[in-house]
Order: sequence, then structure tokens, then C-alpha cells
Amino acid sequence: MRWRPRPRLVDAALAVVVTALVVLGSVGESYPSNPDDVVAGLVAPPWPAYLVAAAAAAVLGWRRRWPVAVWAVSLALVVLYTIPGYVNGSALIAPVLAVYTVTTLGRVRRALLLAGITVVVLMGSTMLFSPFGFGGPVTVIPFEVAVALAAGLAVASRRAYVAEIADRAERAERTREQEARRRVDAERLRIARELHDVVAHTMATISVQAAAAAHVLKDPPPEAATALAAIRAASKDGLVELRAILRLLRTEGEADPRHPTPGLAQLATLAERTRQAGVPVTLRLPTPLPELPAATELVAYRIVQESLTNTVKHAGRARATVTVDTRDGHLELTVLDDGIGCTAPETDGHGLLGMRERAASVRGSVEAGPDPAGGFRVHARLPLPGGAR
Repeated sequence: MRWRPRPRLVDAALAVVVTALVVLGSVGESYPSNPDDVVAGLVAPPWPAYLVAAAAAAVLGWRRRWPVAVWAVSLALVVLYTIPGYVNGSALIAPVLAVYTVTTLGRVRRALLLAGITVVVLMGSTMLFSPFGFGGPVTVIPFEVAVALAAGLAVASRRAYVAEIADRAERAERTREQEARRRVDAERLRIARELHDVVAHTMATISVQAAAAAHVLKDPPPEAATALAAIRAASKDGLVELRAILRLLRTEGEADPRHPTPGLAQLATLAERTRQAGVPVTLRLPTPLPELPAATELVAYRIVQESLTNTVKHAGRARATVTVDTRDGHLELTVLDDGIGCTAPETDGHGLLGMRERAASVRGSVEAGPDPAGGFRVHARLPLPGGAR
């Protein structure tokens, strides 16, 4: 980090330097060493007069806190120093710097008004009381004030520009954060709706099977008949509640799904759609396909779908290989492409976050990153029911 001095220290140092210059300059003007600089009516001020000139510069130490008040006090003290007939050339520095400070605040009309007052007051008092009359310091006052005004306007303009850039960057960052949050929330809502569909399907299956068991059993024990009736009633009640939740989760105009929940059996169709998008896909599936819970089937399909979508978006001209295998009681999914890979930081990948959340919903895990041999690799590990192989 760059070290920057505190504004109060800067103002204090400026006040000390300007005060020293004003006092030394005033002494030099009062006792000129060049005989040609001696004019009629030149009065050497007593030492208390130098305190007035010094005070006109010393108040600049508070120029940031009370800029207009400092300008008024400095201008008044310089006029007070000028009225007895003392040469005020060096003392003019103090109110000119006060004009610069007021101008940097960015209020142009006020700055122009104070600059005009400064020029009129200093020129008038100098012409009336200075031994030089219409010459000497009077001729430089408008130029000094004009330079201070121009410099102050330039600083104010740059400050406004920097503030606008910073504000724009802050708004853009807030917009990106809101968009990222919206995407994550939308993905979580979609996952919740899909898992709801899976659970509703499972509850419906339980209800149907309980009804079928009660129908086919001949003379079941009373305990079994009561248990089957309780299972059927509980599954029906749960299904009604799930459908009510489904209406809340679905967006307006979104109909209930009328197609099977996607799973491993639909990977061939997914691979064909990816090939049509321009990315050749090699699909390696076990035969026969393992029997999985509907939730795991859905998670596996969505992970492969998101991985292939990222390949189409980010990998360029690439080929992809999808490998599905069962090992050590887990379903192993690997999607590997040989493209340029995703250059965005992993923390910015909302698709990767969605895949991890899906896998975690069935107690699985996902690893994603550049492959040592080139390209990008996504590997998912999902538990099989009962640790099946």
C-alpha cells in the first residue's frame, strides 16, 4: 500500500512554509537591498505588522475544514496589513491559496464569486494604500487569482472524474454480485423443483405398491393390513402436500412435467444434441445400466449436461468423452474434453457450484479443473444404494 500523509499534516506543513515565505518576503520588501527598488513613501512596518501578515498565511492550516472562513480571514488580514501603506506583494500569496482551496471543492459559481471579490478587494486596497499605487503588486493580482482559479477547477474536475469512475466500478460490482446471487438462487430453485419431482414420483410409487399389496394378499394378518393402509394413507397425504409445494416452486405459466425424469438412459440423446452443437462426444456406458434411485439418476444426468454445456461454451474446437462406471459402491462420472479449458476462476463458475450442490444433495462430490494432459476434466462420485458394485 502506498503511504499517503494525512490531510491535516499536509495543511499544517503548507501553512508553516507559506507563513515563512510571507514573513521573509515582507521583510525583504520593507528593506530592499537594491536602491532602485526604493520608492517614495515606503514605510518599514514594525514587528507586530509582520504578525498580521503571518496570521494571514497561518490560517491556511484550517483551509480544508473551513475553506470559506479561512479565505475571508486571510483576505481581511492582508487588507489590514496593506492599509498602513506597507508593501503587500508577498502577503498576497495567502488569500490566493485560499481561493484555490475553495475552488477545488467543485462549486464553480461560488468559486467565481469569491475570486472576483478577491481581485476587487486586493486591487482596490493596494492601489489606495500601497506606495506603488497603480504599479507593482497591483498588476499581478488578477493573474495570480486567475492561475489559482484555473488550477482549482482542474483539481475539482479530476476529483469529480475519479469519484465518478469509482462510483461506476462500485455499481458494476454490486450488479455482478446481485446477478451472481440471482443465478445461484435460480439454480437452487431449479434443483429443488427437480428433487421435488423425484420425491413426488417416489411417493406415488409407494402409494400404488401399497394398494397393490393390500389387493393381492389373501387374508393378511391384521397388523399387515393396518400397516399397508397406514402406508397408503401417509403416501397419499404426503403426495398432496408435495403437490401444494410444487405449485409454490413452479414459476407462473410453468406446467407440471409430462416427460420421464432424465437419467442415464437419456445420456445418448444428450450426447447427440451436443454433437449437433459442434462438439464430438464419445459415450462410454456400462452394460446394463446400473439401477439407481431417481434422485441419483437426475443428479448424474444434470452433471453430465452441465459439463457438456461448459465444453460447448468454453472449450473451443474440442472433443469430449463421457465415461460412466461403477466402482467401490459409487457411480463414477467423468467428462473430459481436449479443448482450451475454462479460463475463468473457479469461484466464478456458477455451473460448477450448481454441480457440487447437486452432488451434495445425494451425498456425492464433484471435482473440476484443468486436466494434466490438457483440456478440462469433471469427475463426479455418487454413492450407489446399499454400496452396490
